[in-house]
Amino acid sequence: MFDKKIYIERRNQLKKDVQSGLVLLLGNKEVAFNYPANTYSFRQDSNFLYFFGLHDADLAGVIDIDNQKDFIFGNDVDMDDIIWMGNQPSVKERAEKVGVDNTNPMPKLAEMLNETIKQGRKIHFVSPYRGETQMQLADLLGIKYTNVKNYVSIELVKAIIKQRSIKSELEVAEIEKAIETAYDMHTTAMKMAHPGIIEQQIAGAMEGIAIAAGGPVSFPVILSVNGQTLHNHYHGNVLTEGRMMVADAGCETEMNYCSDITRTVPVGGKFNERQKAIYEIVLNANLKAIEAIKPGIPYRDIHLLSAKVVAQGLKDLGLMKGDIDEAVSKGAHAIFYPHGLGHMLGMDVHDMEGMGENYVGYDEEIKRSTIFGTAFVRLGKRLQPGFVLTVEPGIYFIPALIDQWRAEGKFTEYINYDLADTYKDFGGIRIEDDILVTETGCRVLGKPIPKTVAEIEAIMGR
Repeated sequence: MFDKKIYIERRNQLKKDVQSGLVLLLGNKEVAFNYPANTYSFRQDSNFLYFFGLHDADLAGVIDIDNQKDFIFGNDVDMDDIIWMGNQPSVKERAEKVGVDNTNPMPKLAEMLNETIKQGRKIHFVSPYRGETQMQLADLLGIKYTNVKNYVSIELVKAIIKQRSIKSELEVAEIEKAIETAYDMHTTAMKMAHPGIIEQQIAGAMEGIAIAAGGPVSFPVILSVNGQTLHNHYHGNVLTEGRMMVADAGCETEMNYCSDITRTVPVGGKFNERQKAIYEIVLNANLKAIEAIKPGIPYRDIHLLSAKVVAQGLKDLGLMKGDIDEAVSKGAHAIFYPHGLGHMLGMDVHDMEGMGENYVGYDEEIKRSTIFGTAFVRLGKRLQPGFVLTVEPGIYFIPALIDQWRAEGKFTEYINYDLADTYKDFGGIRIEDDILVTETGCRVLGKPIPKTVAEIEAIMGR
């Protein structure tokens, strides 16, 4: 964990931003894998970690703004726990490490909340993303399970997002540690991507590298020769010559900060001409987007820039036609590029989106588009120094989408369907880097992971 002063400062800032009432931040519980004593690897709630820094299950944090006090609620272990887990520090000892003086057993939490409700004071909490947390909130606050989300404090959500969006130097350093491990994950995948290898062998090696470095993967590994499926978690295909392999993967550090990197490589280590042509378009979109990032620019504008680079490149190949600016404004490019350019990155791989994607990526000035493709832009608002985000343009040939749009006669003035049909066996390409917005522009974080054609072919040929 960080020095306790950091957690104290974070909680004090939250008190200023929320101003009154009581903030309730529930830590996560253990979750059973297939029977109660066999649990998934524990992952603490990111908001609890950010403000209270403790990685243990079954804790709750309270920030009493009106009385300027912080509390941690939790139960000390008993002998049954010690037999299986060994001696554990008390809740009080753990709380002291993060600058919290007030601790109570977990049953006392309900008493505090009941008293707060009687006083007519506001209890602030964020939207739960786990069912057990939603049930715990319902029990603690005396409201129906199905009504919990109606009581979410938007004031708290906005205050947390405001604070967590700006990464400190220490946080950026943690993210770069995660990218260092991602370098090993992705270069290993490149070296393994040869005919006859089963995808799961590569996915397993990547996950093993993450675990060996001290943290799990930051999300289930996406790896497939069927890269036209954007989040493909099936790893049963055998790699064959002529296919492209998309690997989208990252890891967490012991402090739970994430990396998220995508690379696409030719099976066997050598791009053919068709693969190289599409790959260079995606790489150009990646580089042009990174070049354009600076404070004050809406990220949706940079997404649209990347879409125009993709569309122009596809026009040069004959896959698109007509006025490119018009095509992008109407969403015709989305048949080949149906997702947004990127998202925030931090303690969550899609940072803070558990509290609501629109609160993270949009604001009063910039609202989400309703146009197919552009509607999937997760981050649209103006960039600020300290934002960490992903840049991940792609080109995909999705047979079902091509067939549907062709049957509907959609955007025939912009799409060459006859040529697109010949690419239905291609798959997809995505290239993703993690970026810090600086005072004057941006910086690509971490050790550079091979991404040019020459770099990829060189490392795969070793």
